[in-house]
Amino acid sequence: MPDDVVLTEEQLSDALKALPGWEMKEGWLRRKYITPGWPHTMMLVNTIGYLAEAAWHHPDLTVGYAQVTVKLQTHRVRGITANDTELAKKIDEVVLWKPAPGDSLDGFPKNWVRGDH
Repeated sequence: MPDDVVLTEEQLSDALKALPGWEMKEGWLRRKYITPGWPHTMMLVNTIGYLAEAAWHHPDLTVGYAQVTVKLQTHRVRGITANDTELAKKIDEVVLWKPAPGDSLDGFPKNWVRGDH
């Protein structure tokens, strides 16, 4: 597939600059998210699953009581492609979103999903 071009080290380095909190580890683009507890963890897993399915991508997830680790890699080429970096960006955009202070939406009053830095 044309989208299966593995990113060069330079391209990957540039992509990581635009993905704070994400890192390369053992050939995977990965990030850990911390949640307030099990119900939020399950909502997070389902949200990531929904986004991944819409993108026709299949991340590896490690799920714990109050955390989810996302590992992205284009399995067909066993490397990181633009598909992986774009999905990482979309995951962050959706799962870390909260209403701004003073917004008409109140926002969850307690801890919310946060990226582990």
